[in-house]
Amino acid sequence: MTGYAVLTAGLFVGVILALSTGEAEIGLPEILSYLLDWVTRSGNDAEAGYTVIIQIRFPRAITALLVGASLATSGVLYQGLLLNPLAEPYTLGVATGAAFGASLAISFSLRPVAFFAFAGGMGTLAVVMVLGMERSGILGQTRLVLAGVVVSSILGAGVTLLKVLAGNRMTAIVFWLLGSFSVSTWSDVAWAAVSAFCVLGIGLISHRDLDVISSGASPGSLGVDERRSRALLLAGSSLATSLAVSISGVIGFVGLVVPHFLRLVFGPSHARLVPMAFLGGGFLLLLADTAARSMGEMPVGVITALVGGPVFCLLLWKGR
Repeated sequence: MTGYAVLTAGLFVGVILALSTGEAEIGLPEILSYLLDWVTRSGNDAEAGYTVIIQIRFPRAITALLVGASLATSGVLYQGLLLNPLAEPYTLGVATGAAFGASLAISFSLRPVAFFAFAGGMGTLAVVMVLGMERSGILGQTRLVLAGVVVSSILGAGVTLLKVLAGNRMTAIVFWLLGSFSVSTWSDVAWAAVSAFCVLGIGLISHRDLDVISSGASPGSLGVDERRSRALLLAGSSLATSLAVSISGVIGFVGLVVPHFLRLVFGPSHARLVPMAFLGGGFLLLLADTAARSMGEMPVGVITALVGGPVFCLLLWKGR
């Protein structure tokens, strides 16, 4: 329980820090007062401070938290499903598909961009699942990874081509690809919540199946329907990833570093790993977005890469 308590407390502190960070200086007493007014529906939308906290900073903080939770939880499911501690939500090319869809939408002024990003991610998943299915009807780990690499490479080339042809829209494409929560709204919070809590629910319901699959034992001999479990876990985690990416853009390392670190600290049991990743991913991305905002709206993907890359290298070095 200590780990849960620490991460939960960290999330509350992180949200308060996010609400107090920005060009407009708003103190803690005022923030708490605005939050209370919001809860009791007695706030004044005409008041500048209330609008800044409730309509700008609060939805941004909650969206970042939920997207981080979704990516990290999906990472746990991917690593258990593919028997690979280096797997992450982007391994099967879902993020690249979303990036292609978003780049296409930006290049041709199609709206909403998030819809095309989500459609691109789910379309990619469908192709990868077809290519990754063995003759027995079971989704094979090796075939899935290879299919993901190939499809991701093709779509990555497509994204590059669109950037070259985009002209003055290339900056918008690059900014989207690096990830940002700068225009997050309460609508984004709702969709991010769907993504995060769906993958959390699937992970908690299927934690025993994940333990069996990731152990390398024969799932059938232990009463696990391998075909159903693999399809459910893959579809659920990929759906959550695609939805999260459509909201925030491509944000790397959260779904890789957080599950890997927590697995080293708390062991392989998914009954514990899944909720811990939910909290840990939310905490990490919330802090990363707050740091990005304090640096003049730097893309949050830059922060996660600068922090996550060295940390992951250190974890690999320590785990030798």
